[in-house]
Amino acid sequence: MSNHTETPGPRLSPPVRSQTLGDVLHRTALRLPAKPAIICGQTQWTYREFDDVVNRLAAGLHGLGISYGEHVAMLARNSHGFAAMRFALARLGAVLVPINFMLKAKEVAFILRHAGARVLVTDTQLTELARSAAALETQVREYIWIPSEDPSVPSAGMHAFDGLCQSRVELPPAQVNSNDLLQIVYTSGTESSPKGAMLTHDAVLWQYVSCVINAEIHAADLALHSLPLYHCAQLDVFFGPAVYMGSTNIITAKPTPENLLPLIERFKVTSFFAPPTVWIALLRSPLFDADKLAALAKGYYGASIMPVEVMRELASRLPRVRLWNLYGQTEIAPLSTMLGPDDQLRKPGSCGKAVLNVETRVVDEHMNDVQPGGEIGEIVHRSPHLMLGYFHDEERTRAAFEGDWFHSGDLATIDEEGYITVVDRKKDMIKTGGENVASREVEEMIYRLSAVSEVAVIGLPDPKWVEAVTAVIVLKQGMQLTGSEVMAYCQQHMAVFKCPKRVIFTRSLPKNPSGKLLKRELRLQHA
Repeated sequence: MSNHTETPGPRLSPPVRSQTLGDVLHRTALRLPAKPAIICGQTQWTYREFDDVVNRLAAGLHGLGISYGEHVAMLARNSHGFAAMRFALARLGAVLVPINFMLKAKEVAFILRHAGARVLVTDTQLTELARSAAALETQVREYIWIPSEDPSVPSAGMHAFDGLCQSRVELPPAQVNSNDLLQIVYTSGTESSPKGAMLTHDAVLWQYVSCVINAEIHAADLALHSLPLYHCAQLDVFFGPAVYMGSTNIITAKPTPENLLPLIERFKVTSFFAPPTVWIALLRSPLFDADKLAALAKGYYGASIMPVEVMRELASRLPRVRLWNLYGQTEIAPLSTMLGPDDQLRKPGSCGKAVLNVETRVVDEHMNDVQPGGEIGEIVHRSPHLMLGYFHDEERTRAAFEGDWFHSGDLATIDEEGYITVVDRKKDMIKTGGENVASREVEEMIYRLSAVSEVAVIGLPDPKWVEAVTAVIVLKQGMQLTGSEVMAYCQQHMAVFKCPKRVIFTRSLPKNPSGKLLKRELRLQHA
């Protein structure tokens, strides 16, 4: 059943030098066997139990014919089952293909076909989507059911998680190498088809080291993981490094204030990551009580840019929480730069400097470093974190690595101290009346208005301006604001060509499960 020919790279290291994701969990279990590792719903595993479940699950998967090089897709919400499957596949040398559960069946089917996945892992809630997608001319022949955070019953006709864990098949000797492919993660950009970033064990583990050092991930942490594990930020910046160090991990599939705030209070959570949209939702919740969050010591944000005014509100209302801004993209596993706690107020809005194992520049179209202090260029990287390339896509791989640097597609400035500030994605720059406008600059200005809860600035087609700067705003509950007031405020503080020509008020902004604003959907809704 395996796709051996799809795994690139020579097998260089002998077993005695093994350093793979499967080794990471095993070594933590040897160091901290009795320490709580996973808490998810009613399930609790120590590190010894977690490692044992992964071993037994890997043996059961091997009994199904899943072995080294097999591409296995996973369409599931966060759970202990997801965590165990992630490490079991790595231990076998199989390749994980995590899939965004917000996609439609046709979009899921494209990934299944493109990745060549013949095995699809899912849960009860997503069974219908999984079957519908697999039926659309894909290679899927086997289904595996995994348990969810809440009690659930195995889906009919699927190999069940518990049954696989009871398999009497012996786990084969490890043949996995650090240079082997660990995962193919499909990007969720606005292009016509998603790209599958190929990441090796080696790339992901080098990235873990950067996370541990720069984000100060410790064994003493009690970490809450609520953003989707199919997304590399939660999976590989937080969950993976936490297992590497031996933290205790609470896993939930419900990133809502009504679920998160009680969990933080009940378990005395010390470490929590969320995109700005989730932090904003927590701050606005009637359940928010700083005294009940007294154990929280480390707060992380990323996936999109934290508005400066919201960051200041967080620092004011949770003064004991040290904040980190983590920036990157799927192709670099995904962490590339970091702004630490000491610089949050000194360098507001910056994504910081390159992390331990990354070299980062901001360059012009000729690959020359831009001048510090305001010149805009593209962020490029070199790092052992980086992907091998895009799966079955040589053209886009060549473009991404042009000039022997990885091109992020993000536009930024760099200051005299080397701190980088993302201005916008190339595709989100607004060309209005012949002038370039960075949507983020306009958003930061509008966030200064006290009535604004969230804002997204986009360009919409316009007969006069070609693109009209448009602000889509969510107001704080009970607050009022008019479009004329927004325009007047911006005109008072910004160049006129940057100011919104149109203001739209809405109840919510479209986001993906990772909390990232979907500006493409906004443009389609209001074009």
